[in-house]
Amino acid sequence: MKKIEVRQAIKIFGKNPRHGLELLEQGLTKKEIKEKTDLNVGVAEASFYVESGEIFVIMGLSGSGKSTLVRLLNRLIEPTSGSIFIDDQEITQMKAEELRQVRRKKISMVFQGFALFPHRTILDNTLFGLEIQGLDKREREKRALEALALVGLKGYEASYPSQLSGGMQQRVGLARALASDTDILLMDEAFSALDPLIRKEMQDQLLDLQDAMKKTIVFITHDLDEALRIGDRIALMKDGRIVQIGTPEEILMNPANDYVAHFVEDVDLSKVITAGNIMTHADAVTIDRGARVALKLMNDNGISSIFAVDRSQKLLGVVDADDAAQAIKTSTAIGEFVKKVQPVKVDTHLNDLFDDISKSSIPLAVVDDQGRLRGLVRRGAIIHALAGNTPLTKDKEVQHS
Repeated sequence: MKKIEVRQAIKIFGKNPRHGLELLEQGLTKKEIKEKTDLNVGVAEASFYVESGEIFVIMGLSGSGKSTLVRLLNRLIEPTSGSIFIDDQEITQMKAEELRQVRRKKISMVFQGFALFPHRTILDNTLFGLEIQGLDKREREKRALEALALVGLKGYEASYPSQLSGGMQQRVGLARALASDTDILLMDEAFSALDPLIRKEMQDQLLDLQDAMKKTIVFITHDLDEALRIGDRIALMKDGRIVQIGTPEEILMNPANDYVAHFVEDVDLSKVITAGNIMTHADAVTIDRGARVALKLMNDNGISSIFAVDRSQKLLGVVDADDAAQAIKTSTAIGEFVKKVQPVKVDTHLNDLFDDISKSSIPLAVVDDQGRLRGLVRRGAIIHALAGNTPLTKDKEVQHS
C-alpha cells in the first residue's frame, strides 16, 4: 500500500521560477538553467512512491537535491509544481490548518543537528512535540518515557543535552519522533554527524525499531554503505533528478547508467547480495513418496543427491543416490536415510555463506523463516555474483554437485 506518492515534483529556487519550469520543459539541465537565469533547480520532475512500512532511502552527493526533496514531503519547502500525496490525500492542495494537522499526526522528522533545546531536560525535549499537540501532561510524559526506553535512554530523563554524547543526543531526537507516534518518519542525514561506530549502532537500532514498529521511513544520506545497509529501496539522485530507484541489489547489479555504475563500483558486493538473489531451483522429494521416486528424480535430473521435504515443503535434509538405492534394496523407509543439512536463510549475505559453502559437498539449501525450502546456492553462483556477473533472476536450473 502506498503511504507516500510524489508525482512530477519540481522545486526551483530564485526569482521567477516559472521561467525555470519552461526551460526544464525544453530539456535544459540544472547547470544550463543556472547559467542562463541564475535560478537553482533543487528538484526536477521527481516521481516515486513509498510503501507503508518501508525504509526508503534517498541518497546522492552534496547538492543532488535529496534534502530539498524530503522537505517537500511535508511542505517545509513549497514545491514549484507537482503533487504530493500522504495516504491518498494531496498535501500540496491543503490549506494551512489541514497541513498543520497532517504534520502533527502523521509525520515526524529527525534532523542531522539533533535540534534539542539545551535548557530542557531529555524528558522535556522528548515530549515537546506532544506538548505542541496539546496532550495532557500525564499522557505526554508516559509516551515520552516509553520512547526513551525504546532507544535505550531509560535513566537519562533528568539529564540535559550537554551531558550526553552525540550518539545519545541523536537517540533523543529519534525518541521525540517515536513519541509522537506518527506513521511516517522523515530522517534527514540523521546519523551523518556521528562517529563511525556510533553511526553503525544507530543504524542497528533503527533496524531493530523498524522490525518492531513498522514505520514508514524516508531516510536521507550521502553515504552509500548506509543506504545499502538500511534501505528496502533506494532512490539515487544527481543534479536534482532521480536517476534510479531500486532495491540495493538491483542498483548494484543492474545500474541504470554510467553515473550509477561509477557510484557503486567500490561496494563490497558480498555484504549486500543475499542468498535469495542468487538462489536457483532446488529439486526436492516429499518424504512420503518413497525411495524409488527419489532415485528417479535424481536420475532424470542427472544429480547424485536430492533434498527431502515434508508436505509443507519444510526442509528435512538430503538423500543421496546410494542411500536411496539401499532403501529400495532393504525395503526401508527413505526417512531412515535422510541426512541433516545446515540450511541458510533467504536474506543471508554472501559474506556469511563462505564458510558454509567451503565445508559442504553439495549446494546450500536456502529456506525461509518457516524453514521451507526455497532454492539452492552453489559455489559458482557466489563467484559470479562477486564478479558482478549474476543478474537478479531465480529461474535458472542448477544441478547438485
